[in-house]
Amino acid sequence: MTAGLTAVSGLLVGHYTDPRRPTGCTVVLAPDGAVGGVDVRGAAPGTRETDLLSPLNSVEKVHAVLLSGGSAFGLDAAGGVMRWLDERGIGVQVGPARVPIVPAAILFDLWVGDPRIRPDADAGYAACVAAGQGPVAEGNVGAGAGASVGKLHGIGRAMRGGIGHAALQVGGVTVAAMAAVNAMGDIVDPATGRLVAGARNADGTGLADTMERLRRGELPGPPAAGGATTLGVVATDALLTKAEANKFAQMAHDGLARAIRPVHTPGDGDTVFGLATGAAGRHVPLAWLGALGADLMAEAIVRAVRAATGLHRPGLPDLPAARDLTDPLLQESSR
Repeated sequence: MTAGLTAVSGLLVGHYTDPRRPTGCTVVLAPDGAVGGVDVRGAAPGTRETDLLSPLNSVEKVHAVLLSGGSAFGLDAAGGVMRWLDERGIGVQVGPARVPIVPAAILFDLWVGDPRIRPDADAGYAACVAAGQGPVAEGNVGAGAGASVGKLHGIGRAMRGGIGHAALQVGGVTVAAMAAVNAMGDIVDPATGRLVAGARNADGTGLADTMERLRRGELPGPPAAGGATTLGVVATDALLTKAEANKFAQMAHDGLARAIRPVHTPGDGDTVFGLATGAAGRHVPLAWLGALGADLMAEAIVRAVRAATGLHRPGLPDLPAARDLTDPLLQESSR
């Protein structure tokens, strides 16, 4: 458990994890509104209400961001978040109604379990009910419940992904990041340069090191289209304009590039949202806010896979976790 995004004043975080199969959704609530931005780098995104985050468009603040499993079906969960906010009168006044603004993005976790089970409006509502300001669970919960990494060689040689958080207070403001890690690529710890999780070798006893193999000309077959995606939220209590919130999200993608290789592939829909609650009442240089956001995003990605637990269930792909690499056989390199 970690404070993560809840360290940012004005934000609440809640998970819903489906008990029937590994899938779920995670909501970031901003009941008083937060200036929002977004940056999409992957080629297979599944999103909702991201166009309104452009600085060219009218709405200034959002009331929640939803990250969900279930592929495009999981976008339905945003309806439940809207219902929860609507019941509390939270939204933008438009004529006679208040309309909650809930951008959302999804990842593909239909590899594991019955693909007919995916987050719906009730799941989104349940995530809101669970949301709070306290420490947030990491690993295989919420949008990270069915996540996997290292899929360039197929799901049969992949490992478990998950969801992670990181936060920092500096210069009178708080910066935080959350990542739901379901990458096509491997995960590397930028602090050490060492692989943490990813594609395994053919007999599953060690990490394959996808990039090293690619450099040697050992090319895997074409990966499944749209079978991955890492989602993130980077947030601060500093004051940002809408254009700055978009740049904040864009800079945070550097964190993905530091911790995932390869990243932003044709099979990933990598999307990062930027949120600024303004609760600190301070303007600070965007250059260092974005730099810190990228560092924290990389940290959140590594924390996500380190908090994950192995998936070993009959009828499902066998997905060991990074913590399983304490087995000497799994520590062996395939090189």
